[in-house]
Amino acid sequence: MVKPQLEKKITISPITRIEGHAQVTILLNDDDTVKEALFKVVDFRGFEKFTEGRPFYEMPSITSRSCGICPVSHLLASAKACDAIVGVTPPKTAIMLRRLMHMGQLIQSHALNFFHLSSPDMLLGFDSDPAQRNIFGLIEKQPEIAMRGIKLRKYGQELIEKIAGKRIHSSEWILPGGAKWPLTQERADYLCANLPEAIESTQQTLSMYKKMLDGFEEEIENFGNFPSYYMGLVTKDGGLEHYDGTLTIIDNSGKVAAQCVDPTTYQEFIGEAVEPWSFMKFPYFKSVGYPQGAYRVGPLARLNVASYCGTPLADQELKAFKKLGKNGVVQSTFHYHYARLIEIIFCLETAKNLLQDPEILSEHVTSKALVNNYEGVGVAEAPRGTLIHHYKVDQQGLITWNNMIIATEHNNIAYNMAVTQVAKKYVKAKQLEEGMLNRVEAVIRAFDPCLSCATHAIGKMPLDIKLVDAAGKLVDRKIR
Repeated sequence: MVKPQLEKKITISPITRIEGHAQVTILLNDDDTVKEALFKVVDFRGFEKFTEGRPFYEMPSITSRSCGICPVSHLLASAKACDAIVGVTPPKTAIMLRRLMHMGQLIQSHALNFFHLSSPDMLLGFDSDPAQRNIFGLIEKQPEIAMRGIKLRKYGQELIEKIAGKRIHSSEWILPGGAKWPLTQERADYLCANLPEAIESTQQTLSMYKKMLDGFEEEIENFGNFPSYYMGLVTKDGGLEHYDGTLTIIDNSGKVAAQCVDPTTYQEFIGEAVEPWSFMKFPYFKSVGYPQGAYRVGPLARLNVASYCGTPLADQELKAFKKLGKNGVVQSTFHYHYARLIEIIFCLETAKNLLQDPEILSEHVTSKALVNNYEGVGVAEAPRGTLIHHYKVDQQGLITWNNMIIATEHNNIAYNMAVTQVAKKYVKAKQLEEGMLNRVEAVIRAFDPCLSCATHAIGKMPLDIKLVDAAGKLVDRKIR
């Protein structure tokens, strides 16, 4: 009797320097070359299901607890869905303050990824000692750059704190129809006073990064460099947008493939698939199908979709960025880092404009109402991409159904394409080296996934139960 050959594979578990827990399984051919790589998310959280029966106005507070890195994005998408349920538009100042808080969210999250999680690879070397290839090694070798990241993140968090009272999980401030309290002059002055240093620091980092690009030609060519669709919010005339706007999908040539003006119709454009080996669902562009309808979201996608930023420094950087791609579409996942820095500049400039507007200090920040609609959809651009919250309620305002498509989930097909591309280029199973596997991890870090948020698989939940005896022998196994 011929025994079945065991599948050859290399497992990277856990992926380091990302938010949440995941692993990559690299499947090998008989000759030990790479066949395919799978990005596996191993957590299950199920926010959609356990929110059923809760009052709708609790949803911002509940859903933002899925993550401590990007809770503001969940607060905003959830609050916008709740705005739709009560059927009111928040006062202008409340929307301005929500936008301002969101700028803080984007600044601190982007700074965390670039400086703390990704820059050790670029500044210390992809093949450097992993014991030193981290934020502590960066502090030792490049203290000035490490301090820039710390200060930028601090400023982003202070923006959130001065508006909403807390840096993390500031759900007491936001509510359906607006916000609970206005911004004071004293706090606005403090934020304005610290803006110039933050802008200068980001400009210095951008200048440094652009000079480094020539040294990463191979990584740029092979780190998730493939054609796909791209999705993000834009203003009515195609500008960069994070809080509200038209959800737009373009193809790899820059041509508009779909536009979703009304966020409640997102299901006409976006399908959701599941695979038995991951707890994270796989959204796809419906008109193309699964998995061919892979699209990317996040800073790279937003800059590809937008025709301009709308602030002077960011617009100047965007022009240079778009030259890296054909028809202004930049395809290499490595350039998420570049896009992230440009968005930090945009957010700082936008924060400055908002803080200098006299209406930001208005005390009219709430429009009160009860349940007027039984369904609401909220869309916002989280640091990692488009975030969708979709709620249905009964007459008492209790949640009867909830669907959340997390920014990280939109990129799921692209993650698997990217890790496969990198593994085929770098991983040599017969002479395996740590730096090879680190490059597989690094392409995931470029996307900056937030996996605590993203594990909300739709459909049947994959389940693998193994019964093992005291000697470690497999007695029984049930797979669903």
